[in-house]
Amino acid sequence: MRPEPVAALPLEALIHEAEVERVLQICNACRYCEGYCAVFPAMTRRLAFPRADIHYLANLCHNCGACLHACQYAPPHEFAVNVPQALARVRVRTYAEFAWPAGAGRLYERNGLVLALAAWAAISLFLGLALATHGLSAPAAGGFYAVFPHDWMVALFTPVFAWAALALGLALRRFWRELAPGAASGAAAQETLHDVARLKYLDGGHGEGCHDDSDRTTHWRRRFHHFTFYGFLLCFAATGVATLYHYGLGWHAPYGWLSLPKLLGAAGGVGLLVGPAGLAWLHLRRHPQHGDAAQAPMDIGFIALLGAISASGFAVVLLRATPALPLLLCLHLGAVMALFATLPYGKFAHGPFRAAALLKWAIERRQPTRLKLGSE
Repeated sequence: MRPEPVAALPLEALIHEAEVERVLQICNACRYCEGYCAVFPAMTRRLAFPRADIHYLANLCHNCGACLHACQYAPPHEFAVNVPQALARVRVRTYAEFAWPAGAGRLYERNGLVLALAAWAAISLFLGLALATHGLSAPAAGGFYAVFPHDWMVALFTPVFAWAALALGLALRRFWRELAPGAASGAAAQETLHDVARLKYLDGGHGEGCHDDSDRTTHWRRRFHHFTFYGFLLCFAATGVATLYHYGLGWHAPYGWLSLPKLLGAAGGVGLLVGPAGLAWLHLRRHPQHGDAAQAPMDIGFIALLGAISASGFAVVLLRATPALPLLLCLHLGAVMALFATLPYGKFAHGPFRAAALLKWAIERRQPTRLKLGSE
């Protein structure tokens, strides 16, 4: 379960990590941005930056762009210090390096918009063919479960969800073992939950928000992340409550409009419409030096699947009494399955990895300051 040795890494990965080390050494000498976000006070605890620390700081960065716009050594200066971009290039490499199974890390290089849409189309087509083959395409008036019986959907989705949870959990475990953060106190865990729930470091570290394509600051990136984050959680909660109703209480779907699963699902669906649309809009307007342009297809692919899930879900609900229901349901379920099938190998990984880095920082900042030198 250990990360691969340095000698086995691609040359590009070694170059990116060397660039992070160079940039952080300059930042450590300057320290103008020390109060901006958790990356800089964590950086000042170190005199050198071995791979584990580079991975840690790369995932601690929220890519707000504040340090880039404040830096006197940013391009076109000859030092060309660009902390957000350097850390972004290493960050995506950590997802691939710690992926489980190990060979699946190569999927990060291909998990773009085309792959996301292809997975959605392929799974939707499979579901449509299954309907036609098994004669399950009942009249639309029969409702969702007249098209796909409940037990049939459970049999389809449980393995996909279990695989996504297992693969992502083991990848996160490998990353956590490399961080070697020490024991987490209750206070550290509480601080981490607070920072994750508020998306604290998307305020630019100074409370003014993230930078856009100009030097202006805005809170819209944080707001659209909130819509997306809580929209996803609410949809997941709706599914969880419906599962409890069905198996725990014997209350079977369909549920009324004012039932808890419907209310949670509707609120989550709105979040997954507004959030991804806003993030896509901001992504198109983002300053090219704020991140790694090579990751754009992966980012857009993830955003597209989230938006497709919400849009098709609302279409299923609104047109459930029409002949279009079987087709819409295939598209909706195909988008959901495509998302979970690609979940451990796409943009979603940044959430758990960043939470792990935040927890390490919450543990570390409670310890006495002890400068780390080399691999010490």
